[in-house]
Amino acid sequence: MQKENVKKENWKALLPIGVFLILYLGLGILFEYVLKIPMGFYNIPIVVSFLVALLVAFIQNPKLKFDNKLEIIAKGVGDKNIITMVLIFMVAGIFVGVVGRSSAESVAYFLLSIIPPQFAVIVLFIVSCFVSIAMGTSVGTITLITPIAIAVSNASGFNPALCVGTVMGGAMFGDNLSFISDTTIAACNGQGCEMKDKFRTNLWIALPAAIVTAILIAVMTLGTEVNDSLKLEYNLIQVIPYVLVLIGGIIGINVFVVLLIGITSGSIIMLATGATEATALLSNMGSGVSGMYETIMVTILVSSICALIREYGGFFAILNFIKRVFKNEKGGQLGIGLLVGAMDIATANNTVAIVMANPIAKEISEEYDITPQTTASILDTFSCLFQGIIPYGAQMLVAISAAAELGCELSAFQIMPNLFYPFMLFISCMITIFFVSGKKTK
Repeated sequence: MQKENVKKENWKALLPIGVFLILYLGLGILFEYVLKIPMGFYNIPIVVSFLVALLVAFIQNPKLKFDNKLEIIAKGVGDKNIITMVLIFMVAGIFVGVVGRSSAESVAYFLLSIIPPQFAVIVLFIVSCFVSIAMGTSVGTITLITPIAIAVSNASGFNPALCVGTVMGGAMFGDNLSFISDTTIAACNGQGCEMKDKFRTNLWIALPAAIVTAILIAVMTLGTEVNDSLKLEYNLIQVIPYVLVLIGGIIGINVFVVLLIGITSGSIIMLATGATEATALLSNMGSGVSGMYETIMVTILVSSICALIREYGGFFAILNFIKRVFKNEKGGQLGIGLLVGAMDIATANNTVAIVMANPIAKEISEEYDITPQTTASILDTFSCLFQGIIPYGAQMLVAISAAAELGCELSAFQIMPNLFYPFMLFISCMITIFFVSGKKTK
């Protein structure tokens, strides 16, 4: 049912989003493709861009007093889900700071050392899936595993573009499902659902796509003549904190408790194995929290802008448009997916895309009676799907840069045909929305 207290439809209220896109996307394209600045998109200060957009939102609607606008923003930022999201970001940052990356490397090296070299590319995909679930970051996984992928390519003779594309696909799989991923935290808290519920809903979309991807990789690499396997060192004890966090999240333990278990076990193991010193451990915790600064600031600024846009009637305009185009629950789900996808194409950041789309998606889900976990799953999946294939996304740029550092020159358009997982994920999403969704009890 349509709410009685909604504002009038007002497309002009969306002007702050337009200003942000012109600043961020426009300057990003200028830096990246005209001025040829490496990682051009990520030289644009996204926090400053959102501050300018917030200023535009303040200037709009002069009939509303400045103090009233501040009250509206305070209510938006002070929402329970926003506060919870910010706190989880900080605790997740501490966990990542404690365990570091050596644990993830150990998983990769262990599997590559025991699996025959003929299956090295499939192993790269599986390792990337696990590491990204454990670390909660696709960019971090790609940074970590791409050098290993290039080493595998050099040692075995497999196509480097295939190896790197496989790593990117696995990284997006884990980013979509991880309990400590920015995208999962943003989607779940924005829609007010439990992470375990979103994980279970999401798994039925992501897992079939991953299985088909693994089969495709096997078919493509079958019969390829390979050279010797890699000789690598690993320490599996350091993997325990990641496994504890994953198990705790799946069985439904409170996310704060799960992360505290991970931080405690990680601290003990890293100190006991000599991987870090006590003083360095505290410093790493601080660095982990600091690494979440931009994400937290973006969350606060986007919440502020969205609160004003909602007050001015901007969300009502979008909701009415989606209602005119998409007529039922399945259409509503597709509308949410395309909405967050468009945000991701514009911002080249899947977490920011989810934070921006969250309030609109929540209203759409209420209008079409879509469950919170389904909405969160769609937001996270479609944002990761688009982020995994755009040629100017951080994932692609980091992969190209990491390969180039090892003397392997690749372009985005060489890698894109090998991004099997995002393409399979899109097909899985369409099948789920139009043929599976709605059959289960809500």
